[in-house]
Amino acid sequence: MLNMFSGMLDSVSLVAAADAAAGSVVSAGNLSLLLTHLLAATVFAVLGIVVLFLAILLMDKVTPFSIVKEVVEEHNQAMATIVAAVVVGISVIIASAILG
Repeated sequence: MLNMFSGMLDSVSLVAAADAAAGSVVSAGNLSLLLTHLLAATVFAVLGIVVLFLAILLMDKVTPFSIVKEVVEEHNQAMATIVAAVVVGISVIIASAILG
């Protein structure tokens, strides 16, 4: 997580240095690079959400009972806490896989 923030800060400082060197003129190359990175971020975000959804669906199929019934109808707080912990754990794994 710390690496992600330091990478973002490095990117911001590089953009600021490039902006100062270019005299506040945005070039076509910089705009193209920005759009490429935005597209990559969007693709990875959608892919991460799909993988998270599939992991939750798999978890629901593997358990011998319905997780939705336990949490929604039975108000099982312990099951909701376990599901939330699994979702956070899978999210961390997906985020670290995307970041490299």
